[in-house]
Amino acid sequence: MPYAGPARLALCIAVFGAAGLGALPGTAPAAHAQAPQVRTQAPGYYRLMVGKFEITALSDGTVKLPVDQLLTHTTPAQVDRMLALDHLSPPVETSVNGFLVNTGRQLVLIDTGAAGLFGPTLGRLVANLQAAGYRPEQVDEILITHMHADHVGGLATPDGKAVFPNAIVRASQQDADYWLSEKNLQAAKPDEQGAFRNAMASLKPYVDSGRFKPFSGATDLLPGLRAVPAPGHTPGHTIYLAESEGQRIAFWGDLLHVAAVQFAQPQVTIAFDSDARQAEPSRLKNFADAARQGYLVAFAHVSFPGIGHLRAQGRGYVWQPVNYSATP
Repeated sequence: MPYAGPARLALCIAVFGAAGLGALPGTAPAAHAQAPQVRTQAPGYYRLMVGKFEITALSDGTVKLPVDQLLTHTTPAQVDRMLALDHLSPPVETSVNGFLVNTGRQLVLIDTGAAGLFGPTLGRLVANLQAAGYRPEQVDEILITHMHADHVGGLATPDGKAVFPNAIVRASQQDADYWLSEKNLQAAKPDEQGAFRNAMASLKPYVDSGRFKPFSGATDLLPGLRAVPAPGHTPGHTIYLAESEGQRIAFWGDLLHVAAVQFAQPQVTIAFDSDARQAEPSRLKNFADAARQGYLVAFAHVSFPGIGHLRAQGRGYVWQPVNYSATP
């Protein structure tokens, strides 16, 4: 601002007020009461439309993973280099996402988060579902991609009651046969038995009430919603396709865990995979299809909201997060 001279400066102060010019040189700013830091995030939901289907991403929270020690078909040094390109270092704070599909006729939840099974930084899915304008008792159907605790833990309360009292729960028969088997529980190594017990406890109120309905293979479950096998991460790992008015979104569960590494290097697998030899081709097949056709995809463990597109680049892919919209 050019020098105005004393008379013109006095006029400016009279017209705009001293506050409009800021504190004059050599004077102290007005003191304000100290505001405490809040240290919380906004409610974790994000909404968009796919045709006439309303899609709501729901955050269950995050969990820190030592991904340099967990990823396979690579080395810790290679993982560290890839993470550094995205300004990350292990352990990586990893999102756990679920997704709500309102078809206009039915309210469908895809995966339920971990509840209290993985510590205090998770278990927020129900609160975020409510913040998004829905109630657990309104959920008609729950589609489970696989029966790991961070996907089924939110089904039941600690005392074994159904969190979603009116919902039918669906998952692949193959995953049910594996994780709900007492024989497999007893045959598992001691440090692996907890995964079986968590799955059994989470599904029990729905099994007992006759509201667990497994399916086999590629299946049309509801109008506009189809289950497609994508085995490897677990024996019955399943992805779900939602389609309305020619638009599509694929819910991919744990087809990928570490975006900074596995998009560029989709051959990299993770120790959580039941069968890495199946998990890799499942990922490659679906990545190629989504990149070629250009439909939306949604991941459980890509940074919230975990929705976007894939673009092929070299031997890998580039992740293109959905563009933020204030009006779904």
